[in-house]
Parts: sequence; structure tokens; C-alpha cells
Amino acid sequence: MEAACLGAREESGMTVGIIPGLTGENSELSVTIRSGLGHARNAVLIQSSDAVVAIGGNYGTLAEIAIALKSGRTVAGYLTWDIPGVARCGTPEEAVSEACSAAVRYRRYRTRQGAEGSP
Repeated sequence: MEAACLGAREESGMTVGIIPGLTGENSELSVTIRSGLGHARNAVLIQSSDAVVAIGGNYGTLAEIAIALKSGRTVAGYLTWDIPGVARCGTPEEAVSEACSAAVRYRRYRTRQGAEGSP
């Protein structure tokens, strides 16, 4: 996560991290949310996202991928779990591009859904 945050900050991006405990630091975060939720924070993290980039293959990443796919979010994967539904990307840049495009589509869809239900 620190490497991704560093890259975002180098491009003048704002970084927000929802960490599982009540302590801990990531010096590259602009905003740190100490949730105290443990692994349950994965659901909060994914539900706060329009798309997901998955890197690596630890079980926490697998849990986040599962929640994202069940929630209808696009998952762009780089060197991660090879499972159906994950868009395989050859470079980190490709994964970011895929996720950004998917996020735009997701926001448009979500906005249309909200408008249809409005009076």
C-alpha cells in the first residue's frame, strides 16, 4: 500500500487509508482512518471504492477481491490471484488505467441508478 500511495502522491494525488487497527502508520497517506475493525475493514474499504487494483497474493488481497467482485466492482489485477472476474494486467500502469476507466463507468451507472429512483 505504501508504494501505491507514494506513486499517487508523486502525481499530486490525495491518499486515504482505512487501516485495520487503532495504531499504525503509513507515511504516504494524506488521511489515515484508524478503523479498529481488523479484517472487517476490507468491506468498508471496498464499499468506498469505485474500482479496485489488486497487487500481490496474500489472503487479505483475496478477501478484498472477493468482496469487490460480489459488490460489482471491477478488479484490475497485477501479479495477483488468477481467478475469474479479475482483469489481468501486464503492468501496474495498465492496472491503474483499467481501474480508472472502470471507476468512471461505475460512477455513471450508479448516478443513472440514483436518478431513476428519484421523484
